[in-house]
Amino acid sequence: MRDPGILTGGAVAVSGGRIVDVGPRDALEPRYVDFTPVNCQGRVLMPGLVDSHTHAIFGRPRADEQELRAAGFDYMEIARRGGGIHSSVRDLRTRSDEDLVALAVPRLQRLASYGTTTVEVKSGYGLTLEDEIRTLVVIAKVASIVQIRLVPTFLGAHEVPLEARATADGRSKYISLLVHEMIPRVAQQELARFADVFCEPGAYTVAESREILGAARSAGLGLKLHADELRSSGGAELAAELGATSADHLGAITDDGIKALAGSDTVATLLPGTLLFLGKERHAPARALLESGAAVALATDFNPGTSPTPNFPLILTLAVSQLRMSVAEAVLAATVNGAAALGMSGETGQLAPGFRADLALFDIEDVRELPYWYGDHRCLSTWVDGRPAWRGGVS
Repeated sequence: MRDPGILTGGAVAVSGGRIVDVGPRDALEPRYVDFTPVNCQGRVLMPGLVDSHTHAIFGRPRADEQELRAAGFDYMEIARRGGGIHSSVRDLRTRSDEDLVALAVPRLQRLASYGTTTVEVKSGYGLTLEDEIRTLVVIAKVASIVQIRLVPTFLGAHEVPLEARATADGRSKYISLLVHEMIPRVAQQELARFADVFCEPGAYTVAESREILGAARSAGLGLKLHADELRSSGGAELAAELGATSADHLGAITDDGIKALAGSDTVATLLPGTLLFLGKERHAPARALLESGAAVALATDFNPGTSPTPNFPLILTLAVSQLRMSVAEAVLAATVNGAAALGMSGETGQLAPGFRADLALFDIEDVRELPYWYGDHRCLSTWVDGRPAWRGGVS
């Protein structure tokens, strides 16, 4: 994690959407005289950023909640008042598929404009069989329009819908719906690569999460967890127990949770933009996770309520300034380990022969400038599978 493998004066050869060679420019140019050259003019060329946790399919923004937090209302109190996730659920249910696509495309293009080439996108603002399915269909439609790669995740267990909370057996009936109808339908139609659960006090318990994720694994879906975001619940330990691909958030992870992740192949995905936006003073213990040997990734958590930023380099800034990660650790967490958090560690996130030609060119001369110019827009171009995906100013 401390050595990103920086090559000065380097070149990357691309053919058929894959990287075929990497090395000193003077050595590569004579070997690939028939290739079309792209002059990066001494700027930093690196793997495209891999954003392994977003909620990019939503309707209206929730700017009103930021004022409520400033007035002293916390996340759970806002949710109890009908805000938070439930606010986005009510909004999404009223919108057509066409409306959702029209809103999502420019948002994802904006994520791409900051150097991101792969984006995980979750459902989770529908919370009915019909609305969850159509959200995943929307993700597929958006994926056919934008130039970046989208990885769909089913998050029907984002919350317990308000109508299910209104009756004594509503909660158990909704979990049964998730297990016996939603997950089988998602898997049968191949609408998602992963299933996710918000394992948190006030959302889903460890036992409920285990049941839901067990059904997802039986259906052939990969596993992810929202774990220990605001309060410790044992989510990280559950992720390690189940062999989940990633455990995300971890702002309130315990020492036992850190130990469990360190002894597993589960990637610890940290989302510092969320805790910053929520006004929390405590961030996820990145240093403890790294020093324990856990694999650490970074992501934006782009969503309408708690992290409305498409700026992945800004997340790297927070990783260095708030999580005390080195620049090398932050860059690898946003590329190599971001890919691992999506089960794609052998496909993207590295500039190495055989990997997908997912590249990002930044207007900097030293990779340490990427988190240094915080909030700035420095991405000049991106390529996905060797094809130009984005170029120019913010779209």
